[in-house]
Amino acid sequence: MGKRVALVLAGCGVFDGSEVHEASAALVHLSRGGAQVKIFAPNIEQMHVVDHFRGSPTEEKRNVLVESARLARGNIQDLADLEVAGFDAVIFPGGFGVAKNLCSWAVDGKNCTVNELVKTTLQAFHSAKKPIGLCCISPVLAAKIFPGCEVTVGHDKNIDGRFPDAETASAIAELGCKHICKDVTESHVDTTNKIVTTCAFMCKAPLHEIFDGIGTMVTEVLKIS
Repeated sequence: MGKRVALVLAGCGVFDGSEVHEASAALVHLSRGGAQVKIFAPNIEQMHVVDHFRGSPTEEKRNVLVESARLARGNIQDLADLEVAGFDAVIFPGGFGVAKNLCSWAVDGKNCTVNELVKTTLQAFHSAKKPIGLCCISPVLAAKIFPGCEVTVGHDKNIDGRFPDAETASAIAELGCKHICKDVTESHVDTTNKIVTTCAFMCKAPLHEIFDGIGTMVTEVLKIS
């Protein structure tokens, strides 16, 4: 029997939900690793809806669970129904939806609040000593909830223009956590907290490198679960 993994989404689309390529990459690597996956999302309203063609907010209202169902091909459950005892690990893809819908990092930075259901879910996996996989901006959830943990969002300097959001690493350090510099094809394992992170689209890199980096994160999650 393969490892049982919960994948938590934050909507559908990079600017207001989960990053589609990251979610897909995680699912492909989980499938390749023989994992049994169930997909979840909180039943809440999005912070706002972004027209991905024009790059600007609209007046629409959308629901995170309903939008996430697009990525899950309809096979999704309310995050409120996730029972930690039924899983070996949890993974959160990135995308602005994490920073807008699952927490308020996009607006408040290191002073953000985390959605209570997201927070209790992460705390439950952590307390059960079950691995947590996070990519792109998602590691800020761990930084906010688990002081002293180790995560990566890439590099803390904008090397060759590849890491335009390098200041995120500084904010993570200000929260009392340790930021570990890693390239896009690498991941970092915090063995004490069983938190595995990779930078994904926090780095401007070819899609296949981002795909490979997420693969290392998934492999490590499955290895320690």
